[in-house]
Amino acid sequence: MNANYKRLYRAIETKQAKLGVVGLGYVGLPLAMEMTRQGFTVYGIDVDENKVERLRRGDSYVKDVPDAKLREALESGRFHPTTDYSVLSELDAVSICVPTPLSANQDPDTSYIVYVVDRIKQHMRKGLLIILESTTYPGTTEELIEFELNRMGLKVGRDYFLCFSPERVDPSNEKYATYNTPKVLGGTTPECSKLGVLLYENIVETVVPVSSPKVAEMSKLLENTFRSVNIAFINEMAMMCERMSIDIWEVIKAASTKPFGFMPFYPGPGIGGHCIPLDPMYLSWKAKGYRFYSSFIELAQSVNSNMPYFVVNKTAAILNRDAKSLRNSKILILGVAYKPNVDDLRESPGLEVYELFRKGGAIVDYYDPHAMSFKDKTGETVHSVAYNPEKFRAYDCFVLITDHDAFAYGELAALGVPIVDTRNALKDFNYPHIHRLGAPVAEPQLAAAHPPAG
Repeated sequence: MNANYKRLYRAIETKQAKLGVVGLGYVGLPLAMEMTRQGFTVYGIDVDENKVERLRRGDSYVKDVPDAKLREALESGRFHPTTDYSVLSELDAVSICVPTPLSANQDPDTSYIVYVVDRIKQHMRKGLLIILESTTYPGTTEELIEFELNRMGLKVGRDYFLCFSPERVDPSNEKYATYNTPKVLGGTTPECSKLGVLLYENIVETVVPVSSPKVAEMSKLLENTFRSVNIAFINEMAMMCERMSIDIWEVIKAASTKPFGFMPFYPGPGIGGHCIPLDPMYLSWKAKGYRFYSSFIELAQSVNSNMPYFVVNKTAAILNRDAKSLRNSKILILGVAYKPNVDDLRESPGLEVYELFRKGGAIVDYYDPHAMSFKDKTGETVHSVAYNPEKFRAYDCFVLITDHDAFAYGELAALGVPIVDTRNALKDFNYPHIHRLGAPVAEPQLAAAHPPAG
């Protein structure tokens, strides 16, 4: 064993190792909090000065990290938020948790990772353990990190250590958080893997070692591609059932009574969040480099991407039934966050539905007690209306996108305003003005999902 390995192993084992987390968002900040809670000194690095200043004040912007938890970490003297990458020269290990979005052409945008690697090249000390957590295509760890450091004459497994461990954050999940969600980890060399496992065994409950970074990278993409494909399937089934005047929700409930061989998925207005809309496209893009074309991924992406159009068309048909057109109708969107009980708007189908209604000439407002504002495609800030049932009566239609627990469903249903329920949230209210996605709908029958005319 070389000296770098022995020194780092001992530092981690005794919790004397100084750790870094680059990217203090939905993934990085909870990870930094858990590292601090477990007794490590942690430097949280982010380029956003406003975020860092808020953290220094004990003001958390991530719902899964309450202010009290953040202040406890600060008061321990072990958590240090900063914008200064030069602290890398003092660190023993660093976890990279930066965004990996898609470009306008639906290709992977790894520019955030490249930026961090450039900073590491400038400031790293020998013996540094680097763990990439950002979701990306198989091969990224070697191609963007190992290759660049090797060009500097540094040998992986000797001069530095390198692993990939995919984040598995599920915002607002009350059962599974950073500590008790199993952590997959693949090291570039056996020594890298041993150090990575040792570190995360001191931070989380369960570590699952795999043979390489590529296996770890692919495991994350498999998890979310599995979900994307199955959501697309059930979305297509919902449209089929609606055409056939069958209730998809009753069908799913019946099928779920089978104790083996069936796993329920549920339809909705589209897919959102950072992972499910993006991860399959990372995999599809990489596969094309091997002359492999994934029909499942492309088809699933097409079906899921068209669901906002289907919702808008369904709304237009319901308005038409009441002799109203989409143009100039007043529509209230209920919930724009991508999932219940969070303020996360990343890739939310609610934002796409909003834009489509606007494009169709509707007068659109939204109400969301969690997400109080967002920027539309023109860059204008759109604010949530206040909850006011009496004023809500003036709308021509409600479109429920996100089934927040905070919604007063009974009160909203009793207003008598037509409701397009994309989440089956109003299943307990048997009113004729409630129209559920994937359930029989009054004439005229809807066509398959396609962009609305005009």
